[in-house]
Amino acid sequence: MLRIVQVENGTVQGLPAADPRITSFKGIPFAAPPVGENRWRAPQPASDWEGVRKAYEYAPIPLQVRQELDDNNIYTREWAVEPDIAMNEDCLYLNVWTPAKKADEQLPVFVWYFGGGLQVGHPSEMEFDGERIARRGIVVVTISYRLNAFGFLCHPEITAEAPDAPANFGHLDQQAATRWVKRNIAAFGGNPDDITIGGQSAGGGSVMNQLTSPQNSELFQRAIVQSGLFAPLYPNAGTPRFLRSLEEAEQEGIQFFNYLGVTSLEEARNLDAVYLRDKIVEYKAFWGTVVDHKFNVGNSFELFLQNKRLQVPVMFGHTSSEFISAPQAGSLEEFQQLAVNLFGDDAKAFLELCEYSTGSLEEVIKKASVNGIEYAIRIAGQANAETGGHTPLYYYNFDAEIPGWDNPGTFHSVDLWFFFETLAKCWRPFVGKHYDLARQMCNYWANFIRTGNPNGLDSTGEELPQWDAYTPDAPFGMKFADAAEFAREQPNDLMKFLVEEYFKANRLIQVK
Repeated sequence: MLRIVQVENGTVQGLPAADPRITSFKGIPFAAPPVGENRWRAPQPASDWEGVRKAYEYAPIPLQVRQELDDNNIYTREWAVEPDIAMNEDCLYLNVWTPAKKADEQLPVFVWYFGGGLQVGHPSEMEFDGERIARRGIVVVTISYRLNAFGFLCHPEITAEAPDAPANFGHLDQQAATRWVKRNIAAFGGNPDDITIGGQSAGGGSVMNQLTSPQNSELFQRAIVQSGLFAPLYPNAGTPRFLRSLEEAEQEGIQFFNYLGVTSLEEARNLDAVYLRDKIVEYKAFWGTVVDHKFNVGNSFELFLQNKRLQVPVMFGHTSSEFISAPQAGSLEEFQQLAVNLFGDDAKAFLELCEYSTGSLEEVIKKASVNGIEYAIRIAGQANAETGGHTPLYYYNFDAEIPGWDNPGTFHSVDLWFFFETLAKCWRPFVGKHYDLARQMCNYWANFIRTGNPNGLDSTGEELPQWDAYTPDAPFGMKFADAAEFAREQPNDLMKFLVEEYFKANRLIQVK
């Protein structure tokens, strides 16, 4: 087994995982600590070390609001079970699980970006244990990156200092970690030319940003976007704004410096990190992706639709209960007027699809509710064909019954337990069917990571149910419920109508 590995900065020693055929390496630095002059700067090269670095424990997580255990909050109840977890601004580390016995095995590689709205989260969350995927012959890497204002603040002084990397430091951390993997993963038995990146929620959105960045040519060969693709269905639906221009973000940075009581970048960099974190939490702003025309050249969803992306196979999916959107109206008359404002001559068709004549506003809005991620994926599937992309896209809908006293439904992020096959770490009373489903999902993911196609054998030796690529003529996907089943079902009439309306309203640039 590969317990000791030489990487570019020195030697690291790992430990046997629960399965001793897997070696885990935790807390390997992929960049210099982003502290002092490196705060709000693109990641810099890590320093060399002497001797053997014991990669036995996770590094401290990125600075963020400290979660408190709260049984009334499903997310802290589910994952934030260690409220005193170590945090530090010095957070640019990654973790590796490898099944390789020697360095020349050329195994496929999976690089995972965690979610959390770019504000919270970390790679040492217990569901992100890479051992089960590694058992399938995959080298698994989970990476850390800067969050909130530490990762996404902008300011005119920052831009003037580094015009080639003025923003998106959290995304640049992801990029730097993936580049580190490409340079070093062969030492762990991985193939540097066979890398899949994946992420969920903001991690999935980060994958979209990496997919559409002009800086990432040939950096990876496949991508998995879980609950990270979104298109707003209706106006005034409470959709948060995730993308800002650099100029707008710089002005927000000036306002934040004023709030901090500092007048220069130097002063801001000299602030104590924990004090700064507390002021960020107190400020209550959203810090996210910026169009800097360097790493990010525009809305990643729109760029994907225009085929301005890496031409690699992509897996897209969502849970069945997350991000359901409906038009906002206070009465049936307002709903009718909103339909006219939205769809003009097609308003009548929309109202008929929503069964407007029922006489109950609540029932009409319920019938007009659509999963915003499914909507975005169906738009992407149509555009992939129309723009000449034609790289395989695979679609799934996670619709399993989730047990527990809280009767949570398929809430956002619950699928993480399944494809990482880490159900045993969860408090929920999962039973045999859940473990069978998790095994199937983990095998599909491993097959996709290995070949760009999720099909292949289950761990039982049987063929997994066939999962065909998504096309406009066959807009089908895998449904993960009691078991994996390929659902050859057309989207409902309302979804078809909304997708058609999107293409009417948004003339895509045809790229052949």
